[in-house]
Amino acid sequence: MNMHVQTQYFKNPKNRDLTPAQLDAFAQELDQIKQDVLDQIGEQDAKYIRRVYSAVRYTGIAGRALLFAGWFPPAWLLGTGLLGISKILENMEVGHNVMHGQYDWMNDPKFKGQDYEWDIVGTGDNWRQTHNYKHHTYTNIRGMDDDIGYGLIRLFPEQRWKKGHLLQPLYSIPFCLLFQWGVAIQNLELGRVLFGRKTVKELWNEWQPVQKKIAKQLFKDYVFFPLIAGPNALPVLCGNMVANGIRNIWTFSIIFCGHFTKDAEVFPKTVLQNESRGHWYMRQIRGSSNLKGSEIFHILTGHLSHQIEHHLYPEIPARRYRQMGPKVEAVCKKYGLNYNNASLFKQYGQVIGRIFKYALPFKK
Repeated sequence: MNMHVQTQYFKNPKNRDLTPAQLDAFAQELDQIKQDVLDQIGEQDAKYIRRVYSAVRYTGIAGRALLFAGWFPPAWLLGTGLLGISKILENMEVGHNVMHGQYDWMNDPKFKGQDYEWDIVGTGDNWRQTHNYKHHTYTNIRGMDDDIGYGLIRLFPEQRWKKGHLLQPLYSIPFCLLFQWGVAIQNLELGRVLFGRKTVKELWNEWQPVQKKIAKQLFKDYVFFPLIAGPNALPVLCGNMVANGIRNIWTFSIIFCGHFTKDAEVFPKTVLQNESRGHWYMRQIRGSSNLKGSEIFHILTGHLSHQIEHHLYPEIPARRYRQMGPKVEAVCKKYGLNYNNASLFKQYGQVIGRIFKYALPFKK
């Protein structure tokens, strides 16, 4: 990699440039952290993910059962809350992590990464392409990582400003509330059709599996369960809608706080020139942010509160990130790299600040 290019582009003064020898040593230490955990993975991890899977089922069943008595406000509130928690756990701690292949070693069909289909309108196959491959390979590289603002929101000065960005403080709100829909259409790359880089026929073919998944999810939450509730159809319908909204807001918040805080960086395509393992590790750290919190908080985030560790080790069972975090932080301190870790309140405030600031044509 051209270190001169790297120095010009990486602007965060909290990080220092490393020599090739330092980068190699840096990579070896991070590799060793990974290997130490790989040597420990086993039955405890299998028991954990099975317990979480059971928790998803039981909170979902309890939530839906209470919604059938939704005419009674406390039952509706509790049922909606439990269903929202079920959807969050399924999305974050089970679906996202299983689809990364973190539990493929169990040889359990329920936890096979390539086959898992999660409880949102977006398909698992599209997510595996846009997230597992594109995002985790080209993390925070402009023009290659579609997760940078999801093609809608300008969050870094390096992104080209357009007049439409003036409205992003407003349209980011429905994007947050409907986040699963953004995930659903992300891989369709609608902009490429508008600019003639993709044919309508290609879009139509890509739309078919998405259409089927959307129909399945809408039928389940907004037709089947309200229908079998009979006279309580409206409370069930509203409860499902609010539970999905709770999950969407939470997912949006955790993902944006893990990628778009004040100290997070984006990179040009030139960083890929002769990129070493050490450079790749450094890019993951400098483009990520962690969140402090309790054990329950970390579980509800799918351990994406440890976004730095997830970017470094996406195939490691996420419950291990809490164990790896202090070791990764020590390595970062040793090599002069910023380990971005703060409360959800602080990181979210920085995200909101970026949304407002870069709605304007600021260049830094």
